[in-house]
Parts: sequence; structure tokens; C-alpha cells
Amino acid sequence: MRAVMLSGPGPVENLQVVDVPTPEPPPGWVRIRVRAFGLNRSELHTRLGLAQGVVFPRIPGIEATGVVDDPNGTDLAVGRQVATMMGGMGRTFDGGYAQYTAVPAGQVIPFVSELPWSAIGAVPETLQTAYGSLTTGLDLRSGQTLLIRGGTSSVGLAAAALARDLGATVLSTTRSAARLDSLAAVGVTHPLVDDGTVAAQVRALFPDGVDAALELVGTPTLPDTLAATRVHGTVCFTGMLSNEWLVRDFYPIGYLPTGVRLTAYGGEASDLPGAVLQRYLDRIASGEVTLGPVHTYPMDDIRRAHTDLEQGAKVGKLVVLP
Repeated sequence: MRAVMLSGPGPVENLQVVDVPTPEPPPGWVRIRVRAFGLNRSELHTRLGLAQGVVFPRIPGIEATGVVDDPNGTDLAVGRQVATMMGGMGRTFDGGYAQYTAVPAGQVIPFVSELPWSAIGAVPETLQTAYGSLTTGLDLRSGQTLLIRGGTSSVGLAAAALARDLGATVLSTTRSAARLDSLAAVGVTHPLVDDGTVAAQVRALFPDGVDAALELVGTPTLPDTLAATRVHGTVCFTGMLSNEWLVRDFYPIGYLPTGVRLTAYGGEASDLPGAVLQRYLDRIASGEVTLGPVHTYPMDDIRRAHTDLEQGAKVGKLVVLP
């Protein structure tokens, strides 16, 4: 099969499309014929040497969508449409940047959809992260206000769409005024230009602060995000677009505004119920919901795709069709 191999941490030149043996699934695993895989910041962290526990060379990729090729004694039928993600994919074992991938059966989510694979490939990990952040991380409810920091990322756009679907009022940030329309397109009520300090803009709209905030940029903006949140409101730390995730010399009483709660979210395939994946695939197909733009690449253009990912050159999700 053809696959993208990462020889070691470094520049995009360390990503090479190579021919390797098709994986044989061990007991309890299944083999998937990959039809599309999304790109994620996690894989950028791996390429930049920021991920721990990765042995190189490695086929990256924390998610994939496709069809079951070898059910290997499980109850999954050959040809069944499935998604898979996380569980060590692309780090402790070879991941989704390939024509075939073998994964534990427990992290395979079946679905049925007539959407093109380019659209399907954009959904699973982005949906899992956005859905888990809003539900487990923030317990967001209808009628509440939500601030999304890093709104034009794929997770930011999906979170805005899901929050609007829940009945929340959404504020979301971008560093570029040219991208404000992209936020409005997914239902953001108050698109904001992020100059590093948005708390004053938020409190001009909601003097007491927002009920909930989703931090996708990282620790550089976290104090300002906390300052934009009301007493008894919650901030969920989910993303690290800045590649910075450590708070050094953390003194809680000095760092956290009085009464503001800080939580975090990082999910697995088991955190995305199959019914939720199916519901949103159906709603995307019907035009009821959009999770934002999708940009597709052939596998031979993986270096260009990773460059676009690293530079934030595109609004929305990047998907590769192997």
C-alpha cells in the first residue's frame, strides 16, 4: 500500500509517500481501507517533535474514515462504513495517513452516509472534540453564552455550529478581520477580532461575562479568556493552536479569577457516541448543519497540506484522499 511515513521530527520534507506492506490486524483489531483522513494539530505536534512517546519512523494520523477491509473475526462486515480515531493512532502504532490502517475494534464507529468521502473525512475527530468540549467540558445549555477562542480552526467552527444547534449564543474570535464572515457563516452571533485581549470586547456585550468559554489557542490567551467569563462560569481548555500548553509557576489564587471554573477536555473514540456521529452526518447531508469549509488534497500533496496546517493558511478542515 501507499502511505505517508514521517522519518522523524522536523520540517515537512520528513513526510514521504512510500510503499509499505499492508498491515495485518492482530486479534481484536480490524483493517480499514482508508477513503479519507483529516489533518489535526496533534499530527503537527508529532512532526514538530512536541509529542511524547512516539517511535520513528511512523505513519502519522489520529483519525481515518473508510470501509472495513478485514473484520478479523469481529462482528463488523466487509464494506461497512466506519470511522476511527485516537487510541494511540499515529503515535504508538501506525495511523491513518495510508491506504489501509489496522486499529483495535473497540475504537471503530460504524455509520451509513451517502456524503462524499471528502465531506465524511472532515467530521469524526473534529466532531468528537467539539461535542465533548461542549457537553463534558462545559455542560453547555440552551440560552447560555459561549466564547470560542480560536474560532476559525476546524474545531472552533464545529463548536460554533454545535453550540448554535444547542440554542446557545456564540461569540467567536479570529485574528484576521477578513475571516469574520467565516464565523458568521456557521452561526456565530458576535464575531470578534482577537488582538490578544478580547475580554473587554466580550464584557462590552455581556457586562457580567460569558457563561462558558472554549480555549483553543492555548496558554498565551487563557488568562484573557478567563477574564471574559462570569463568576461561576466555566472555561474548557481543549486546543493548543499556539503550540503552548504549559502554565508555568501556576498559582491558582493569582491566576484564576474569583469564582471562575477551569476544566479541560481530551477525548477518545468512545467519547463520540455512534448515534451522535450518525445524526450530524445526516444533518450535514440535509444541509441543516455545516461544520465549516473542507479543503482536500491528494496524498502526494501531503507536504503542501501540512504546510497549510502549520501556517493556518485555510479556514476549516484539511482532508486527504489517499
